[in-house]
Amino acid sequence: MAQLIADRRDVDFALHEQMEAGELSKNKKFAEFDKKTIDLIVSEARNLAIKEILPTQVPGDEGCRFEDGKVMVPESFHKINNLYKEGEWLAMTDDPKWGGQGMPKLVSLAANEYFHGANAAFMLYHSLSHGAAKLIEEFGTDQQKEQVLKKMYSGQWSGTMLLTEPEAGSDLGALTTSAKRNDDGTYSITGSKIFISGGEQNMVENIIHPTLARIEGAPEGSRGISLFMVPKYRIQDDGSLGEFNDVVCTGIEEKMGLHGNATCSLTLGGKSGCIGTLLGQENKGLQAMFRMMNEARQFVGLEGFAVSTTAYLYALNYARERVQSKNIMKPNEGSVPIIQHPDVRRQLMIMKAYVEGMRSLIYYTGRCYDRMALADSDEEKKRIGGIIEVLTPIVKGYVSDRALDVTSHAVQVYGGYGYIKEYPVEQLMRDCRIFMIYEGTNGIQAMDMLGRKLGMNNGKTFMDFLGEIRTSINNAKKVSGISELTQTVDDVFTRLSEVALTLGKKAMSDKVEHAYAFAHPFLEVVGDLTMAWMLLWRATVAAPKLEKLVGSLNPDDVTAKVMKNKDAAFYDGQLKTARYFIKNILPITMGKLNAIEETDGAAVEIREMSFGSK
Repeated sequence: MAQLIADRRDVDFALHEQMEAGELSKNKKFAEFDKKTIDLIVSEARNLAIKEILPTQVPGDEGCRFEDGKVMVPESFHKINNLYKEGEWLAMTDDPKWGGQGMPKLVSLAANEYFHGANAAFMLYHSLSHGAAKLIEEFGTDQQKEQVLKKMYSGQWSGTMLLTEPEAGSDLGALTTSAKRNDDGTYSITGSKIFISGGEQNMVENIIHPTLARIEGAPEGSRGISLFMVPKYRIQDDGSLGEFNDVVCTGIEEKMGLHGNATCSLTLGGKSGCIGTLLGQENKGLQAMFRMMNEARQFVGLEGFAVSTTAYLYALNYARERVQSKNIMKPNEGSVPIIQHPDVRRQLMIMKAYVEGMRSLIYYTGRCYDRMALADSDEEKKRIGGIIEVLTPIVKGYVSDRALDVTSHAVQVYGGYGYIKEYPVEQLMRDCRIFMIYEGTNGIQAMDMLGRKLGMNNGKTFMDFLGEIRTSINNAKKVSGISELTQTVDDVFTRLSEVALTLGKKAMSDKVEHAYAFAHPFLEVVGDLTMAWMLLWRATVAAPKLEKLVGSLNPDDVTAKVMKNKDAAFYDGQLKTARYFIKNILPITMGKLNAIEETDGAAVEIREMSFGSK
């Protein structure tokens, strides 16, 4: 039977053979999550995703309806929302005190891969709800937590993120939404917000809006921004819902993709009746919100990856079934499935390499959170936390860039059929385009990597990240059959380390504009190395297991075994995938590194008028 959304064999490989998820149960914190339990969780998530959520993907693309300030989500979403809530999937990793399940982050990501791959638009409502709840859990008062957390983590209420304004865009310091102190300690909020995912919807009783605003008299710019908890309906002292809180949806956007998720414009306090409570400290709202943004950015990477793996499996299944043209090695025979054609195989290999590399990267990031939760010292927690900081722009920026590539290849494999709505990959390509834009554009992710992460903690944090890669390279050198691949990755590792130092120096010199013109290429090469690291790590695990199954790594012996044994075929696929990426993509990375080191200034030196006449 054809696999859908994700290849379960590869999910299991990444979870258990690469990340060794079952080892987490040796610690008291995760004692109940042994391999059997983990596999059961993933199986349940897979069943819900494939049987219930995936069938809503196409009807959900018809979009939301907006009538009289109300947003009606696609009708099919209501059933799956109830099933999702019943399964308590929203708060998989969270504190049982607030209704969470306390499971490892790594395991939750494997489950979420299936959910997001089944319907990214539906899952976006829940991703933002979780982020908003986490923000309140970390910065809220006891009263705020008691009022909302259990209801948010259960899915009874939802949450959003109110940042963007019509004139401010990504420049949050330019926001104009204001907050006026009231005698009872609350604040009257007045302003407008745009591009609010799930800002209004009819699947929940209440919506909690963490909202950035400036208290009257506060400093200008980002230093004067505070964060407020603004509910759609006011919350009474006993936790029941009170009157409407003057948070009015004025419209929803007609978008390229993610039609099933409402992107709203909101007016707060249009009738002077919007009340919020301070969340965290005055004038510290931006710092607090960015804690949520990091989670949101990692979720965007998860979305991009999940859409990619779904697109890849659709393309793979189609290529196995679609019969067209003859095999060039057997021109006298009849037409064959297109998977036998070299260019289709090339595209499938590119997709496979990125999908499997992304899966390992996403899971590894989750594993870092689990390592941090189990760390014995504050110093080790800080070190691992720093690695997560470096990984965040890669997970958000690099992965979402590659998601567009993967979905584009999927359309191409389908040919003309891929371009029409009758087939699923057209929608996936449209849906994934926003991932490169929201929660901080990928240009912002690149600037974050160069301007903040590269020099963080005097460069130690980035060196800790590179140290993780170095450990994997050193481990790979001990494995037979992959020495050539290991050396190539080592060469790119050394070259990137040199170029990072050069670019970092230029970013602090009078060539700062030149350096930042290469911020995105630098994010790309760091991402390429990270993919190579993940694929080499996979090969390090797979090669000994293949050799044990076959008795050698002799190509003829391997081929004979692969034809009879699924595990041998899988492990051989790991080696071939790593080989393809390292032999075909990393040479391009080397060329990019040369260009970054030169840091040619044409892009910043060209005069504005020279781009074209007005």
